[in-house]
Amino acid sequence: MMAQPLLCEVLIDPERAKGLSLQQWDLLIRQARHADLLARLAYLLEGQSGVPTAAQRHLDSAWTFAQRQAQSVRYEVASIQKALSDLGIPVVLLKGAAYIMAGLPAAPGRLLSDIDILVPKPCLERVENGLLLYGWRTTHHDEYDQTYYRQWMHEIPPMKHGVRGTVIDVHHAILPPTARLKPDSSKMLVAAVALAAEPGVCVFSPVDMVLHSATHLFHEGELEHGLRDLVDLDALLRHFGDQSGFWEQLVERAVALDLVRPLYYALRYTAQMVATPIPPFVVKALDKLGRPSALISSLMDCLFARALRPSHVSCDSQWTALARWMLYIRSHYLRMPFHLLFPHLIRKAVKKRQGSGSLTEPIVVKE
Repeated sequence: MMAQPLLCEVLIDPERAKGLSLQQWDLLIRQARHADLLARLAYLLEGQSGVPTAAQRHLDSAWTFAQRQAQSVRYEVASIQKALSDLGIPVVLLKGAAYIMAGLPAAPGRLLSDIDILVPKPCLERVENGLLLYGWRTTHHDEYDQTYYRQWMHEIPPMKHGVRGTVIDVHHAILPPTARLKPDSSKMLVAAVALAAEPGVCVFSPVDMVLHSATHLFHEGELEHGLRDLVDLDALLRHFGDQSGFWEQLVERAVALDLVRPLYYALRYTAQMVATPIPPFVVKALDKLGRPSALISSLMDCLFARALRPSHVSCDSQWTALARWMLYIRSHYLRMPFHLLFPHLIRKAVKKRQGSGSLTEPIVVKE
């Protein structure tokens, strides 16, 4: 069993920070920064005595940045709502923007690289045109990229605002149509919850929000911020888990949406890495419904135990790079059949070697 990273120890029990040496504080700050969790750490340690002055400066700076970005998210969501208000189309916020706008416990300190929204697939053209009129422009102009996104992916190419530089990912599903799992995103759209303070803007229902977060993380190829996403799941599960019937509904919904396996992994690794409390009956049910074979289970434990740690040298082993590479290949395998996957990866590798950048990675813009 690998030793728990210091950051995970403090995330589980913030009181653990009181006994740290200056050297350990330095390590904690570095791990949190590399995991994109420094602002979250600042939130968890707010008001705690004994934080060294130098460490507190880093925490304060990260928290100020996160607060400023949250204000920017609110402005951008209002702009999106304005751009699409006349279309009569439901707009569902996803991931970080949803947590912030809904005021969920996962929001404090949560940083975003873009704003993700989900709209019905038949409405994509009208949504894209509406955003174009309000200053967003499509990216990835390469013909192959355009075809890849529009034919094979669950989203159109990212749209970047011409003045503010903010990025929107417009999704029509939570997984590509070629993926092995086939969740019906229209069911999630129908069950979405309107935000009272934001007319025309919705978020997923509690169970769907957890399932989407789990699906996104465990179909993701880039896991440098995987621990951040686990912390999101931990906050969501602790919050919604207090609601009557939540856990029963979560398992039932996972079965109905064909998302049992991502939920199995989400609950397994949140429990292992950040001590998320999971009711025993849920663990038992998912062991029966979603547990892979003993061989696959052992392999996944080996890979995720390394890949979900902070992307910092103190958390790496000699196998970390291999684990992340194998999970990167796995993510593409889960989303695309081999006859599409192989030429796509070859093309990406050639482009990267030529120095022209990745073909299909979203633009990352942080304000």
